[in-house]
Amino acid sequence: MGNNVYGIDLGTRNLKVFSKLSGKILNEKNAVAVVNKNQLYSYGNAAYAMYEKAPETIQVSFPVVEGVIAEYNFMQTMIFEFLEKYSKGKVKGAEFIVAVPTDITEVEKKAFFDMFYKSKAKPRLVQVCDKPIADAVGLGLDVNEPTGVMLVDIGADTTEISVISLGGLVLSSLLHFGGNRLDESIIAYIRKNNNLLIGEKTACALKEGIGSALPGREDSMVIVGRDVVSGLPIEVEIHASQIYEALQSDLNDICNSIKMTLEHTPPELAQDIIHAGIYLTGGSSQIHGLDQLFSQITGIKVNTCDAPEESVARGLVKLVSDSKFKHLAYTLRAKVYK
Repeated sequence: MGNNVYGIDLGTRNLKVFSKLSGKILNEKNAVAVVNKNQLYSYGNAAYAMYEKAPETIQVSFPVVEGVIAEYNFMQTMIFEFLEKYSKGKVKGAEFIVAVPTDITEVEKKAFFDMFYKSKAKPRLVQVCDKPIADAVGLGLDVNEPTGVMLVDIGADTTEISVISLGGLVLSSLLHFGGNRLDESIIAYIRKNNNLLIGEKTACALKEGIGSALPGREDSMVIVGRDVVSGLPIEVEIHASQIYEALQSDLNDICNSIKMTLEHTPPELAQDIIHAGIYLTGGSSQIHGLDQLFSQITGIKVNTCDAPEESVARGLVKLVSDSKFKHLAYTLRAKVYK
């Protein structure tokens, strides 16, 4: 019986796991609920359901912050509980390929590697792959070619802007904000303009439901929050134009970073990018009109995809199943200690 192979994308808000034996991508919230400060009470979707609703005795947190592992022990416990639950005991002696962000330190990258290498699962092999590379492969692009590819991956806590050619990163910029910052901006805007306190889940629902990167959207949504003056819960109708205003500043920051990356791109690669377009991925990239905004700002067409939050996991699938891409993953231990 062959060993299983897992492709792991430890996102800030969502954990994506590809299992070679099942051929499926599992997508669950990357959240843990803890009691007594050190006892894991719940994890995944069940823990996220408690977020902003749990009593003081239960602390709900996210083990990955700004692309790096902040709560190593909880993250390790959760990932292997998760794997055992869905793989029916096919974890011991398995192989793991883990996507790691760029522009983080070698120590931070090593934490991703060690989480599996030093686990009780006794893996047969642990490799890592730079996240933008896996992302591009997941989009169906042949990153081995001498052709410039530009990716903008907007996650929950980070936005990664990368230029790839010949299987390597030519340029990479990691912005330490993403969808969570957009939610915070919506919360601040609603409080200032509507005298209403709302939670992060409500802000996220507004962003995904009626958010827009361009003016002119006419939808609205009724939400419940706490009135700042009376302190009582009330219903308020929020219009899409308000969410557009709340998001404008943060989206402009991303636009400026994209332009800056293009300014530093070698001319020959820039020519490739103009012909192929910019590729937009990440769970927070699904804001209405975001591709059009980036296209207006850069003058370059922007390509989108289905289920952009799973594109990295899809790339890891190809890395473990297609010999053409296997060399893109590497063993970090050999790379750090050679």
